Amino acid sequence: QANAASGMAVHDDCKLKFLELKSKRNYRYIIFKIEDQQVVLEKLGGPEESYDDFTKSLPEDECRYTVFDFDFVTSENCQKSKIFFIAWSPDTSKVRMKMVYASSKDRFKRELDGIQVELQATDPSEMSFDIIKSRAL
Repeated sequence: QANAASGMAVHDDCKLKFLELKSKRNYRYIIFKIEDQQVVLEKLGGPEESYDDFTKSLPEDECRYTVFDFDFVTSENCQKSKIFFIAWSPDTSKVRMKMVYASSKDRFKRELDGIQVELQATDPSEMSFDIIKSRAL
């Protein structure tokens, strides 16, 4: 069921795993890639994995869509979590790949109901732990 606007289909697994992350919290993060005109799952990070594990899982020269479940404690000492959607588009990736990811991003994001913060990163410094933390609060 490719959408005429972007020509991109979304594999059912993507939505299912996202719902599990959101409701059961059995994943810390999910990495998605575009393959053969559809968005597919590339990697699931277990709940014990850290933000560092997550950033190390991203390819240096290819784009990805990612979802990260960020746990934090507010200034009032409340335990909270926010679901981040991070569009990873490194400067070193191919122009065509960047265009495909950019043009399909909004449609893919709409499939994932429950995203609270969106970030676009072209290099690791743009999605540092401090930036994630400041966007969550």
